[in-house]
Amino acid sequence: MNPNTDKLVRRTTMVATVTAGYFLLTADYGPEPNVLDPIKNAIQSGEQAVKNFFFGSKGGVQEAEKPTSDTASGKHP
Repeated sequence: MNPNTDKLVRRTTMVATVTAGYFLLTADYGPEPNVLDPIKNAIQSGEQAVKNFFFGSKGGVQEAEKPTSDTASGKHP
């Protein structure tokens, strides 16, 4: 077999094995906590950091509260 083809087949097999293992591990537990949660949390944290970097944080700068009609009614002693 051609060395380049052999290398491609080995890499494809490794990726397929890891993917199948991931699905087998997560299929048994469903939404319950499992061994892969720290990895999942790290990936989601990275995604959130990239989104905040490019698009800014969702909360942004909070504005000061506007006075309500009770405080603006002018009731002074």
